[in-house]
Amino acid sequence: MVEKVITLENISLIDFLGVENTNIKEVAAAFPGSRIISRGNEIRIKGSTPEIIKINDILNSLLNHYHKYGKVTQENVLDYIQKDESAVQVPEEDIILYGTKGFVIKPKTANQKTLVEAAEKHDLVFAIGPAGTGKTYISVALAVKALKNKEVKKIIITRPAVEAGENLGFLPGDLKEKIDPYLRPIYDALDDMIPAEKLKFYQENRVIEIAPLAYMRGRTLHNAFILLDEAQNTTAMQIKMFLTRMGPNSKVIVTGDRSQIDLPRHQKSGLVEALHILKDIKGIGFVELDAKDVVRHKLVRDIINAYDHFENTDKP
Repeated sequence: MVEKVITLENISLIDFLGVENTNIKEVAAAFPGSRIISRGNEIRIKGSTPEIIKINDILNSLLNHYHKYGKVTQENVLDYIQKDESAVQVPEEDIILYGTKGFVIKPKTANQKTLVEAAEKHDLVFAIGPAGTGKTYISVALAVKALKNKEVKKIIITRPAVEAGENLGFLPGDLKEKIDPYLRPIYDALDDMIPAEKLKFYQENRVIEIAPLAYMRGRTLHNAFILLDEAQNTTAMQIKMFLTRMGPNSKVIVTGDRSQIDLPRHQKSGLVEALHILKDIKGIGFVELDAKDVVRHKLVRDIINAYDHFENTDKP
């Protein structure tokens, strides 16, 4: 049997574990083949590797729920257990990497798994889907894995300096300083995957570079894993510029959401145009994610479906 220890920090134990550890007992009841022991601020799990991975995922989901809502109920526990049971069962060999806080980072849906497989087969992949489908998070994980395995020498993550109905000009600082707050989801993903001191070292030594798309002009990006995020907000010239930066031994993933284009009305999305122009080129992977892949709050899936229905029917 394998043992894993999870340490609970900055948490009200009774609000997370429940009265007399009832929440943990619910998790234990769902996995009779494993032992889950809660003592003080430690949870010890003993069992087979596949079950430990599933239990770890559920506990991490519950921790995220606690930090958002301040309390975990038995109903919450049962919801997350049921959600885990309905998820695609991913073998241990499909784990992308282990995160900094014991997170097991892996595809959680069939289309996320398709994205991982596409990135293994192709040097250029387009991952298209709505918010919350994990396309950016999985892409960042694949980049970190490639760096750790010494398949590339650096990671470059970029996005266009366009935001939903907002003008960045009034913000203080240069272009990078203006856009850094909007790159927060990428920084958060990296925090999950690389220890803080090592991440700081990587950034200071430009092993990991996070920059606005404008900074890519004139460069040749080789021996690198490159991610273009929010590509729906590129112009045709910008995305062509970016794609032609690819150098030897480069991997590129382009992520975007057709339903969240924030360009001026008269300007066509470079991503939409690129998908049409490049669709028949062999060696490029195309992955479509949809509402079934949403791994945020369950309401997000319903919201996406409602908007899709609205867009596809007559508007008032």
